[in-house]
Amino acid sequence: MNVARSVARTALRTRTYSTATTYVPPASLENVLPRRRVQLKPIPESPNFYTGRAAYYDQINGLETAIQHTRSALQKLQLLPLPSFARHSIPPGHHVWITKDGLTEMLNAPLTTSRYRRLLGLLNQLDSYRRIADVAGVGMLADRVAGVLEVFERENKEAVLARGKRKPVEFDEHGRSYTVGRRKESAARVWVIPVQKPETSTDVSTSSTTSQKAAAEDVLPQLTPTITSAMSDSPLKPITVTTTNILINNTPLSQYFPIPADRERVVRPFKIAGLVGAYNVFALVRGGGTSGQSGAVSLGIAKALSAHAPEVEPLLRRAKLMRRDPRMVERKKTGRPKARKAYTWVKR
Repeated sequence: MNVARSVARTALRTRTYSTATTYVPPASLENVLPRRRVQLKPIPESPNFYTGRAAYYDQINGLETAIQHTRSALQKLQLLPLPSFARHSIPPGHHVWITKDGLTEMLNAPLTTSRYRRLLGLLNQLDSYRRIADVAGVGMLADRVAGVLEVFERENKEAVLARGKRKPVEFDEHGRSYTVGRRKESAARVWVIPVQKPETSTDVSTSSTTSQKAAAEDVLPQLTPTITSAMSDSPLKPITVTTTNILINNTPLSQYFPIPADRERVVRPFKIAGLVGAYNVFALVRGGGTSGQSGAVSLGIAKALSAHAPEVEPLLRRAKLMRRDPRMVERKKTGRPKARKAYTWVKR
């Protein structure tokens, strides 16, 4: 019993007094206690650091800022908004943006199609503002915007833009044009030269009359005026002989292509352009049959006529003579004698 009472007293024993320590200001302990260094996180270089795609969103923010500044500058110059007729009169842009893979390498981060399209939309909008400034004569603003857009253009821009353009036809010192035409397995090299226009009949008659008079005066000075007047009459009109020739492998057209359809195919560009008899043609053809060779020569002649007379190019293009016929020989199928021909079906 006494043991239980002693345990209860020990448990219920409480402190009945208080203690106090003297206050020491922190400034007095600077040289006594070591100072705790607080490790602060470094400030990110980009405000878009925590997006996970800082490089991409930095470019997006830069383009949006450039668009905003350019738009405000054009609005101050009363160039925005443009009416529809003025917007349609602006020349189209010739730009070749960097590919998705190239942009991924430049940003060093994977890029989805939706994000790539968003970037292209901003680039196209900024390029439209550049074209407006260029047409309006605001060269300084256009140059600044062009400097921003050059970062996102391909290095081989000129080569890509020139990929779909046809090389201009060149003329030699004699005025001849050299073109190449192809169809099926045939290839034709075509030289076209304008026909030299003969002298007019009045010039010929005048020169001949003058020469005849001079010869008559030198040789027969004693002739009577009647004979002189008879010789002064104009000679008969010379017979006009066409000098136009179309030679295929140094052979006239009618002999090289005995089939009328092939000859008509060769002459068709001249008929459509209305230049029959205006040019001489010399062609070297290799490969294929008569239909392929005539089509190749026709394409070469059409290209040459568009160079000699640019005003007839729309007519030739509308007649589909300026492009190569892409049709080729269809391959032979297994189980058939030819491409489409089938053997006769026998029931038994």
